Amino acid sequence: MKVLMINVVCGIGSTGRICTDLAEELNRQGHVVKIAYGREKTPEKFGKYAIKIGNNLDVYMHVLKARLLDASGFGSKRATKRFINWVQEFDPDIIHLHNIHGYYINIKVLFDYLKANDKKIIWTFHDCWAFTGHTAYCDAISCKRWINGCKKCPQKHQYPKTFIDNSKRNWLRKKELLCGLNDLTIITPSDWMNQMVRQSFLSKYDSYVIHNGIDLAVFNGQKTNNRIKMNLADKIILLGVAATWDDMKGLTDFKKLSILLDRKYQIIMIGLNKTQLREMPKEIIGIGRTNGREELVMYYQTADIFLNLTYCDNYPTVNLEAVACGTKVISYDVGGCKETIRKGIDQVVPRGDLNAVIKAIHKVIETDETEKIEDIAWLDQKETYKQYLEEYERIYYKIDRGNQKDKYDHIFCSSACCSIRRWDIRK
Repeated sequence: MKVLMINVVCGIGSTGRICTDLAEELNRQGHVVKIAYGREKTPEKFGKYAIKIGNNLDVYMHVLKARLLDASGFGSKRATKRFINWVQEFDPDIIHLHNIHGYYINIKVLFDYLKANDKKIIWTFHDCWAFTGHTAYCDAISCKRWINGCKKCPQKHQYPKTFIDNSKRNWLRKKELLCGLNDLTIITPSDWMNQMVRQSFLSKYDSYVIHNGIDLAVFNGQKTNNRIKMNLADKIILLGVAATWDDMKGLTDFKKLSILLDRKYQIIMIGLNKTQLREMPKEIIGIGRTNGREELVMYYQTADIFLNLTYCDNYPTVNLEAVACGTKVISYDVGGCKETIRKGIDQVVPRGDLNAVIKAIHKVIETDETEKIEDIAWLDQKETYKQYLEEYERIYYKIDRGNQKDKYDHIFCSSACCSIRRWDIRK
């Protein structure tokens, strides 16, 4: 079986690692896998999978078009045509789409090819961009315009930023392009996202929930002496992690929180860029990108509480990673965040309510430490790395056999707790 994945990055960030995790497993089984990507550098160990779409100039020109014309997804025409020429030579059995926004690929050129060649397509929705006229996360302001047709987008100044509003035309163009596919299977990492798909113009397609998995061999609760090395032995450490920090990820809220908390707390933020590091208040320890998962795990293990102050998210694996490392979680109640925490141990609070965050911190700190022994048991019952890969494999094999039209409610993997929930709107 030949599989082509398409994503904005390869081997880095949450979506990039999902692609390479799947590629490694498929490769072990003897399948041929390539990952086409448009941005950033790919780690050397994943170079055998990587196919670059376009170059930096193509990205810059796409960004310019998006800024001036609100045309994210409709730039990079020549780069995409060159890429399609390569795809025709590779001739994959399955094309697995991930994030196709990010200023690197032209969706009209891409979907014209997919429709003309009647390719079998899997599409994992990591956000809402596919069915909105502009934004990647309409939930950030509880917007429902995407259900019947976007217009006058209130988030035009959020990613992908633009000076004008072209959301009505974008929504109509996406609907025309995407609804013309004959063989599309949609995967969502959260029940929340699946409910969104069911309300969108893509509701006619079958969709499955496959929760993102984490590797418990990597993310674990092994003790570390890093707290002593960092001279923070007497502090209660609050950790924030993001691949890219901005206000939507909670950057400003972390700064405000650092002022409100007393000095027994220490906030550590990982993933900051050089400008953000220079601008961090003295109350926060700022750290750039970590050098691999091992360093990230060390910070998870060091922290007392993981704070996820994102204003929009789908199914944040950072919450699961923190739990696996023996760290309690406080998260804003957005998107599928509630699906990633333990009731009675971790906490969700209203988005933007820092007073509620502080109360939750006090409550979590007072929680009986013996509850930590339940961390791994809870994860084992929820999503393990193995079952997460198994679920995707079943989808790949089913589609490759051409049995998409079978009617069933659940597919069960070898482990008793492993299931793919299928939402078939036509029933």
